[in-house]
Amino acid sequence: MTDRFRSGAGRLCLDFIRTLRHRGTPGEQEELPDAVAWGAWIDQLGPFAVPVRPAEVRDAWVVREAIHELLTGEVRNATRQRLNRVAALPVPAPSLTALGELRWQAEDPAEAMLALLARDALELVTSPEFARVRRCAGPRCGALFLDTSRPGTRRWCSMETCGNQAKKSAYRAKEATRG
Repeated sequence: MTDRFRSGAGRLCLDFIRTLRHRGTPGEQEELPDAVAWGAWIDQLGPFAVPVRPAEVRDAWVVREAIHELLTGEVRNATRQRLNRVAALPVPAPSLTALGELRWQAEDPAEAMLALLARDALELVTSPEFARVRRCAGPRCGALFLDTSRPGTRRWCSMETCGNQAKKSAYRAKEATRG
């Protein structure tokens, strides 16, 4: 099974805001168009062992945009208050099954997932790691990622995608000038 949603940005909240792919470009794509997609995102990246079926997606969009505002420095008082309210909601709780397996549960899994995401964003923005949040240098990307490279000079959200595209473009331009 192939994962439907991108992960690997370094923090869960960064993976979440990447669900608005190519943000701010003409090719912007919504990866969470409905509650089914939001549930699929939770199923892929969340802690729950059973499928999550949210009733709607609107709260996810609102929280995603609030997290993006917070992480890009465009935070307004209303955004800060919204994230504080969401972060205060109940988060998933661990429980041990009779077979000794760890399971995560919540009365409202979608709401609990939003609480986890808001908490992750608040923790990130107040941590030393925040200085290493970067915007992808890919001209059609713009995703945020946590640069965990030793020198702190990573340029692309993904070497396989954006980094490879940039290298191909540079090679083609170099070959065209030789032509």
